[in-house]
This record gives sequence, structure tokens and C-alpha cells, in this order.
Amino acid sequence: MAILIFAFLFLLSFSSPSEGGGSVAVNYGRIANDLPQPAQVVELLKAQGINKVKLFDADSTVLTALANSGVSVVVALPNELLSSAAATDGSFSEKWVQTNIAQYHPSTQIEAIAVGNEVFVDPNNTTQFLVPAMNNVYKSLVKHNLSSIKISSPVALSALNSSYPPSAGVFKPELIETVMKPMLEFLRKTSSYLMVNAYPFFAYSANSDVISLDYALFRAVNANVTDPGNGLSYSSLFEAQLDAVYAAMSNIQYNDVPVVVTETGWPSKGDENEIGASTDNAAAYNGNLIKRVLTGGGTPLRPNEPLNVYLFALFNENQKTGPTSERNYGLFYPNKEKVYNIPLTMEALKATGSTPINGSKVQVTSPPTASEEVTTAAVGQTWCVANGEAGAEKLQAGLDYACGEGGADCRPIQEGSTCYNPNTLEAHASYAFNSYYQKNTRGAGTCNFGGAAHVVTQTPKFGNCEFPTGY
Repeated sequence: MAILIFAFLFLLSFSSPSEGGGSVAVNYGRIANDLPQPAQVVELLKAQGINKVKLFDADSTVLTALANSGVSVVVALPNELLSSAAATDGSFSEKWVQTNIAQYHPSTQIEAIAVGNEVFVDPNNTTQFLVPAMNNVYKSLVKHNLSSIKISSPVALSALNSSYPPSAGVFKPELIETVMKPMLEFLRKTSSYLMVNAYPFFAYSANSDVISLDYALFRAVNANVTDPGNGLSYSSLFEAQLDAVYAAMSNIQYNDVPVVVTETGWPSKGDENEIGASTDNAAAYNGNLIKRVLTGGGTPLRPNEPLNVYLFALFNENQKTGPTSERNYGLFYPNKEKVYNIPLTMEALKATGSTPINGSKVQVTSPPTASEEVTTAAVGQTWCVANGEAGAEKLQAGLDYACGEGGADCRPIQEGSTCYNPNTLEAHASYAFNSYYQKNTRGAGTCNFGGAAHVVTQTPKFGNCEFPTGY
């Protein structure tokens, strides 16, 4: 289970990124029968300050609507066309580029082409066609003097054989020589980037017993997971996942190729077994991610490289198959109303009054409703509490360590003392964990206890017991 605890860079923005900050874009999926017409969608994008999008095809109606709009686009050549695009004579790729790219650019600002999507998990076994197709499409772009348009292919995190700890990230052995090295070599030679799809939601939902929700939602303000391989500390699962990709690339000597997160998001609704799928959590993840990206800085492994991401997705899509979550990743309903209210631009972020300064992150935990105000803990004010789903054995072991060798002040939870009630293992462990965490100045790795604890940014409440914030 531990492997999943840890289980982009020049791209697109809702608005111009801040100095030193990254940028945020959005995926425009259309597997639905109730979406507004493309021309209306373009007006929505402009009204929201969204100036770049990614498609999953090269639909002519959409590309026409985007012409002269100021909204640039990444188009896609779908998996089912890879074998034809890989043909040695290059005739299919030439026709595809002429029909779907040259005909529209530059009136429609096409920035990149995604050749295939998560090809390695395609049940039709199209991996062998990927790099030949990319080469053929590139040759056609050159022929039409369009080589400034980048070519890449989105890769799922399942391409990694290991992601824990991030420093030990490696690609699956069967992919390295056959496709990863040839593709990364192509990206290097064409000055392109690797597209990666990263979803902390999947890791959390499948492993909520060992992954902190705060860690998955960018709410662990102080780093609380340490990579034993290099000593780097992580306060978000997203950054850990991305660093695992960087490590895998470095492991095969391609650490100079940039990375773009072409999909990431969190569903606002899910099935009963899809733990964590909710409107509040979706707002927290996307809101905190946008803040994290726009206010600068990279990952612990690449701190000087700004993060750039594509949110998934623009709309809820009612005809997608699979679990309920698949139809509920949208920022907007088909009627163009927001699913939840989060700042989408730096200007909107500044208007909330919670923009981080110099890397100190005041977290957006969920959007305000019309009848409530959001209160946010002061920068750096965090507590350590027990993970009630870790199980009694882990909680007891952590409690014993904190009150014993750890030197926590556990007197208030002794029988008859101020914090004895409620007399539950979770409440007592939370007090002891927090005492240890605060005594150790909230240092990296001091709120873990083998997965039995996690950092929170809201004051813990167990009965009338007051949790200290420092010693």
C-alpha cells in the first residue's frame, strides 16, 4: 500500500501567470448530448478568462469557433488512428495534418498535438504505433512550415513500475526500450515535452486508509511525508506523483525533457465506493491546485521549474461510461453555471485575499456558500490528528510511542485530566500526536506515525479539549 502514498512546464493558462508562477488550462471534453454549441463555449471561456484549452480530437466545428478568439488549443489524434498514422509512406499523416491543422492554423492558434492518449493502457495494443506516428506527424508539420507546433502524447501514471518513494520512480521495464526512450528522444530533438495525466483522487479513493485526505487536497501546509531516498519532504500527493515521473525520466537520462500535466482533477460526485468524491473535495483540490500553480515554485525535486497544468474538465459529460465520477469532473454544468465557486485566475485569486506570499500557503479548503464565510487558519498554523481509518493497532502503537519515547505531554489525557474525555483511542491519539508534532516544531515527518496521523489546518475539536499550537 505504501507505494501509492507517493503514488508540468510551459503550458497553458486561464490568465497570464504571475511572476515566477506557473499556468493553468482546461480540458474541453464533449462526450455529452447536452453541451452548449462550440461558439457559446468560446464565449464562456473568454468570459471566465480561460485562454487555452485542450481537445480530445480535432473537431472542425470547435476549431472554427476558436478562430480569432484569443483562445489557443491543443488538438488530438485519437488512438484509433495511430496505426494509420504510423504507416511508412506517411500519406495518412500528411492528409491528417493538412485537413486538421494547416487548414485552421494560425487563425485558430494550435499550440500542440497530442498523438494518442494513454496509449500504454489502450486495450487495442496500439503502443507499437505511437512513436512512428509522432515522427510522421512531425514530418508533415515541417513540410507545411508548422514545426513550431509541439507534438507529444499523454501518459498515465500507470506507466510507472514504482512511484514510492518519488526518488525511486521508474518506468515499467517493458516500456523503457520499446517506447519511453524513443519517445523521450523524439521530444528532446523536437524541443517538446512529456504529457502526463496525474490524478491523486484515484490513489486516495483506493487507499484512503493510508493516504491523508489533506495530503491529497493540498491541505497539509507543513510537509509531512519525507522521501527516505533523498530526504525531500512533500505536502501534497500531486507533487509526489510528479516527482516520481521526473525520477523515472532521470533514471534513463532524460531529465532535461520538460513535463506537462495534461489532465488532473477531482470529481464532485461519485458512487458509494468512490471515497472522497464530493463537491467540497473537488473545490478544495482544484482551488488549492490553482493557487499552488499560479503563485510559483516547482516540486521538491525540481523547485525552480514552475508547475503548469490542464484541469479536467470544462463540463460534466453525461454520456461518459464507467463509475459516476467519470461524468462529474466538470468545473461547469452544461447550462454554463459553475459546479462550485473557485478562483480561476490570478486576479480572482488575489481578490480572495488569501494569495500565498513567498511560498507560505494559506489553503483554500472549500468554496464559500451564500450563507457562510470561509475562515482560514493563519499561515503555518497546523495541527496533527489521528487518522481514524488507520485501525486500532496503528493508533495504539503511535500513541504509545508519542507518550513514551516521543516525549509528548500526555498528562492532559490521563483519567481525570482535562482532555481525558472523550475517552476514545482516536481522541487520545490525536492529542498525543499533536503534542509530539508541536514539540518538534511541526517538522517534516513528525506527523505520520506509520500512516496513523495527518496534518489539518482547522482547529481539532474533541469534547472541550483545547489542542496546543506550539510549545
